[in-house]
Amino acid sequence: MWKYEKKLAFPINITKKDLKLAKYIMTQYGGPAGELAAAWQYLDQRYCMPDEKGKALLTDIGTEELGHVEMISAMLYQLTKDATIEEMEKAGLGSNYAQFGKDLFPADAFGNPFNMTYIKVAGDCIANIESDMGAEQRARATYEHLMDLTDDPDVLAPLAFLRQREIIHYQRFKELRDYYLKKKENGELK
Repeated sequence: MWKYEKKLAFPINITKKDLKLAKYIMTQYGGPAGELAAAWQYLDQRYCMPDEKGKALLTDIGTEELGHVEMISAMLYQLTKDATIEEMEKAGLGSNYAQFGKDLFPADAFGNPFNMTYIKVAGDCIANIESDMGAEQRARATYEHLMDLTDDPDVLAPLAFLRQREIIHYQRFKELRDYYLKKKENGELK
């Protein structure tokens, strides 16, 4: 299965509470371009890849996305640590508190819960990979928007790390798509 090393891919050491920013970052936890959606999508799609190369890449990136979920969770916890109920209400997190207390719940920045319609599959390896490339670009754009909303270096550093990983994932998916397009052109893929 997996060897779990008990450390994050990038250290999260946020020292300043910021509930408003936490509400925004929530979208990368349970929103349509978030890490949970990406992980689930890639880990589902891997079973329909036509060869081990595609299965391996989707497994690797999907598993890494689960690590990103863990990083976002750590960020949310640290940004909201020791928040009072009044502070949560003022930041627009009162509904979350009413239903879940201070536990994290996958939702977007508007409070809409994670939805399985975020998972895109088409039964076609090239269409799936094109969707994955789009997912990585939407996540990259979201990280850039989040970075525009803060000047806290403790938050900017992990957001920049996560943004860079989206760029790398996009490049790997593009390489895989090009590989399958060539195979299709040569009649090796239906």
